[in-house]
Amino acid sequence: VVCLVAYHIFFMLFVWSYWKTIFTLPMNPSKEFHLSYSDKESLEREPRGESQQEVLRRAAKDLPIYTRTMSGAIRYCDRCHLVKPDRCHHCSVCDKCILKMDHHCPWVNNCVGFSNYKFFLLFLAYSLLYCLFIAATDLQYFIKFWTNGLPDTQAKFHIMFLFFAAAMFSVSLSSLFGYHCWLVSKNKSTLEVFRTPIFRHRTDKNGFSLGFSKNLRQVFGDEKKYWLLPVFSSLGDGCSFPTCLVNQDPEQASTPGGLNSTSKNENHLFPAKPLRDSQSHLLTDTPSWSETSGKAEKGKVGMSNPALTMENET
Repeated sequence: VVCLVAYHIFFMLFVWSYWKTIFTLPMNPSKEFHLSYSDKESLEREPRGESQQEVLRRAAKDLPIYTRTMSGAIRYCDRCHLVKPDRCHHCSVCDKCILKMDHHCPWVNNCVGFSNYKFFLLFLAYSLLYCLFIAATDLQYFIKFWTNGLPDTQAKFHIMFLFFAAAMFSVSLSSLFGYHCWLVSKNKSTLEVFRTPIFRHRTDKNGFSLGFSKNLRQVFGDEKKYWLLPVFSSLGDGCSFPTCLVNQDPEQASTPGGLNSTSKNENHLFPAKPLRDSQSHLLTDTPSWSETSGKAEKGKVGMSNPALTMENET
C-alpha cells in the first residue's frame, strides 16, 4: 500500500509538471519594448548609420535594459521589431522573442524560458524521483531474475527491461537536473553560459547573480509552500532583472543619488549602474528605471556613440 501511494504521488507530480512545461506559453516582451509605427517606418526608411541609431536610442531611452551586443549596440530584433529586454533572445524555432530564454527543448516541444522554467526544473526533479523509485522497487526482482528466483514466464523479461530503462533514465536525468540546479544557484541560463552577457561597461558572467538564496527565489518565489508545486511563483515580470554590478564608468561623474548626470557615451539617460536587488522593482514595489530626474537630464552631455549600431541576434 505504501509503495502504491508513493508511486502515484510521484507519477501525478511528474505528469502535472510535464503538462505545465509543455502547455505554458512562453512569455514575449511587453508592448513597451516594441517600436512604434512611426519608429518602424523611420528605421526602414533611413539608411543604416547614425539615423537608425538615433531611432533605437529614442525608443530605448526609458527602458530598463543594461545588456548590449558585442559591438556595444542596443539589442534589437529586426524580425519582431522590438528592443530586446535583458536576457531575452529570439527563438528560431518559435520565430519569436522569448523572455529569459534558456533553450528550445524538443522533449517538450516548447521554449523553456521565464514563464515555464520552474515547471521544467520540477519536471526534471519528479521524473528523476519517479525513475529512481521504479528502479529501487524493481531491484529485488531484478536480482531474482539473475538467480533464477522468478517463475519461468515471459513476465520476467518485462522486469529486466523495466529496471534497465528506469536506471538509464535516472543517470541521464540526474546529470541534466544537476546542471540546471547549478544554473539556478548562479542565476544563469543555458544561453548565458555559452554567451557571456555584455553590460554597458564590461562583460560579466555572474552579472545577474545575487547570492544563492536570492538566486533560488528568483525562480521559485518567496513563498516556500509553492516551491514543490508546478504553479507559477517566480519573481519579476521577465523584462528586467536585478544585477550585482555596482562599478561605474570612471569617465562619468556621479551624483549623490548614484546616477550619472553626464554621459560621454550615449544620447539617452540610463541609470549609471545596474541597481542592487534592494532597489529593484523585482524585490520591491518601486520601478528600477524611474530614478532619472529632470535635473539629471539637464546636466547630461549629449554625444552619440559611433559604435552603437544595430546587431541582429538569434
